[in-house]
Amino acid sequence: MGDGEGTQGAVPDDDPAVGETWRLSEDQLLETVLTVSSEIARLEAVRVKLMDAVDARCRVDILGHLNAKAWLVAHTMLEPGAAGRIVNLARGLRSQPAIAAKFYGCEISADHAGLILRFCERPPKGMPLNAMGPVLDALLAAADGPHARTDLIREGIAKVERIFESDAHPASEDLDRNELHASKMLNGRVSVKGDLDAVTGEMLLTALSKLAAPRPAADGTRDARAPGRRRADAFTELLRRYLASGLNGTEASERPHISVQVRARDLVDTRGEDRVGGAGGTDGTDMHAGPAGPTGGDRPTSPEDWAVVLAETGVAWAAWMGPLTITAARHLSCDAQVSTVILDDHGAPLDVGITSRTATRKQRRALAVRDGGCAFPGCGAPPVWCEGHHCVHWVNGGLTDMDNLVLLCGAHHRIIHHDGWEVQIGPDRRPWFIPPPSVDPFRGPLPSHNRRAGPAAA
Repeated sequence: MGDGEGTQGAVPDDDPAVGETWRLSEDQLLETVLTVSSEIARLEAVRVKLMDAVDARCRVDILGHLNAKAWLVAHTMLEPGAAGRIVNLARGLRSQPAIAAKFYGCEISADHAGLILRFCERPPKGMPLNAMGPVLDALLAAADGPHARTDLIREGIAKVERIFESDAHPASEDLDRNELHASKMLNGRVSVKGDLDAVTGEMLLTALSKLAAPRPAADGTRDARAPGRRRADAFTELLRRYLASGLNGTEASERPHISVQVRARDLVDTRGEDRVGGAGGTDGTDMHAGPAGPTGGDRPTSPEDWAVVLAETGVAWAAWMGPLTITAARHLSCDAQVSTVILDDHGAPLDVGITSRTATRKQRRALAVRDGGCAFPGCGAPPVWCEGHHCVHWVNGGLTDMDNLVLLCGAHHRIIHHDGWEVQIGPDRRPWFIPPPSVDPFRGPLPSHNRRAGPAAA
């Protein structure tokens, strides 16, 4: 296949598959998907071959970037990792003509070509040179065609590594290759990427397995969370349990924990109605109204007015992640292992409290008996997964006692803080939940999960 040969798409621009798919019969749908998939594989091979030429021939002054990968990222929608895989595959195929022939002939996928290529670059140290040819042929045969599966290719590689076992670890168990990247992104989130050995990976997946299992609702409704969301929730729970256990020793003479700085007036003024008008919500105000001016009058219109509004609006600040919303700060201070440093308007500490506002062990045992786990209607997650939530927040005068505490799992704790739900302790001294108007316009109280009847909340 020549560079750029046959780059015209298999599906014309006026093909129904581009727009009105409803016009296609089921058979036409299936056939079109297979045609497009085949064309994508062919174009992927073309792109790798072209990038091989770009990488070999185009100098920095031609590219306008440091290398071919950076140029590809700058001119396409590819992320750096994906662009790097393309360039690395192109470079590796130069010295592996057998793999290149299969890949450029669209007989094996880019992923499988890369997997076999990495094996060839770092074969088992005990494998003699004359064994590489037959082993490579066997791996290419396993990767050929639509029925090839990555696990089968990896199994073949593991068997070869077992046959020629030496003191050196196989690639799947080589701890020196382990990497874990936790990068703070521009939007304040964290991107986690890793490459772990098989044993570490097994420990991670085992630890996540039970926590990431689907949790049907009480009425049998299936868990609506996608698998990725369930694993993320499970990872959050792992971290929470680990930090709460104190097993990671001390740092600066105390157990490592979350530290949050926040101004006292910001912690009280959670919704900032005094600074930004039209917060809306349950009081019937317009949720789409604009922000108020610096003095609480008309909404700001000039950059200067907005500068004043932003200067007066405070946020919390975490040691690693930087700015957090005030709502997040209040959430953390309920039950997490958190040091909340309260500051005055000049940034000087007013009060430092280290987990002293949280439920005691005796209170948690009593809450476990009373609530039976997460009290949110329809949940019932076990008590060990739960946090103690203050119905009336401590900064607003709420006490850390049984008549102001309720057990909530991490997910429903966030819902209470972010989604307009309220929780009250009723005359029966049990929690009752008040849904937001979006769930129930009449906001009728709902009993906690482990009880379905009783007097309404006061």
